[in-house]
Amino acid sequence: MPSPYRALFAAPGTKGFCAAGLLGRMPLSMTGIGVVTMISQLTGRYRLAGALSATIALSAAAIGPQISRLVDRYGQRRVLRPATLVAIMAATSLLLTAHFGGPEWVLFVCAAGIGSVPSLGAMVRSRWAALYRGTPLLHTAYSLESVVDEVCFILGPIISIGLSTTWFPEAGPLLAACFLATGVFWLTAQRATEPLPHPRGHASGGSALRSAGLQVLVGTFAATGAIFGSVDVVTVAFADERGHKGVASVVLALYAAGSCVAAVVFGLLRFSGAPERRWLLGVCAMAVSMIPLLLVGDLPFLAVALFAAGLTIAPTMITTMSLIEEHVPRAKLTEGMTWVSTGLAVGVALGSSVAGWVIDAAGAHAGYGVPAVSGAVAVTVGLLGYRRLSRPATVRGGTVEQHSERGERHVA
Repeated sequence: MPSPYRALFAAPGTKGFCAAGLLGRMPLSMTGIGVVTMISQLTGRYRLAGALSATIALSAAAIGPQISRLVDRYGQRRVLRPATLVAIMAATSLLLTAHFGGPEWVLFVCAAGIGSVPSLGAMVRSRWAALYRGTPLLHTAYSLESVVDEVCFILGPIISIGLSTTWFPEAGPLLAACFLATGVFWLTAQRATEPLPHPRGHASGGSALRSAGLQVLVGTFAATGAIFGSVDVVTVAFADERGHKGVASVVLALYAAGSCVAAVVFGLLRFSGAPERRWLLGVCAMAVSMIPLLLVGDLPFLAVALFAAGLTIAPTMITTMSLIEEHVPRAKLTEGMTWVSTGLAVGVALGSSVAGWVIDAAGAHAGYGVPAVSGAVAVTVGLLGYRRLSRPATVRGGTVEQHSERGERHVA
């Protein structure tokens, strides 16, 4: 491993919370696809399977920021363990209801309960921030976390689908629940690296989303999430139309692998200048990388195009995390990071739904117009909100002080 990455683990406890974060994040890519595989095998009803997966995603998008807000106030251990127990009980109930053929409304209630799963990525990144805030190592740490994210998205679906199709239908979601429980309880047992909580009396009221800069980031990444969600669905349909549906998982793994490679390289670089410029350039690059997909005619070309497109993902995500630190109070950092994930989740759900409608109406090739349009929307939102991001912000304790041409303005 290159020396900047070795330097990250010089601080005591870093290897432990990084490993726990990897394990606890695996369900992020395993649960939804595992539920789809399980329900489709048990009932043969793909519409029900997709609806349950969407319920989990949207519930997590709604509940996740609230959990992270409580984490900022009371600490990771006090909040994550009860939230995880709720998610595990809901997942267990979903598996039992599906196995014994219970009523559909119970399935949806259980799916909504799984949404209480905490955002482990935000928890681990907040630990890195507490250790290395204000140093070049934080950039390297965020790059490492992007690598971990992509590893999860490469391995998770393969493990989940493989277990549910070769062992028993509930195996994939069951293992995801075990990973979640082990990762969360392992992480929260590590008290030495846990960021200090910020009780209500030490932080300003209101949500982190009141930050104008964070609003721009969340809005842009909602459109970016639509890129991810639509690319997944259209790629599966494209491969299926050509009689090689099984190859879709390999092609999508290359998409994640491109981002993984970019994250490793990006973490070795050091940048000067305004991060918001790099962020906007990254958003534009992601949008442009969707254009070649409109020209694909076969799976090898698609694989190359998606690998190249993946190279634009991690640098943009890493720079986003740096911008969150500049525009969100330290007392609300975990919540701010989770809001970006929420924007992505909502975008994924919307993008996959629209892509499915386009595929049914005009075929898989036309479906690649959805990520292209989503990329254009992301660029538009980024350009419109650029001035909000370019205003320097100084984060002190529970407040963000922003400055503009009109003078100094205090934002709670």
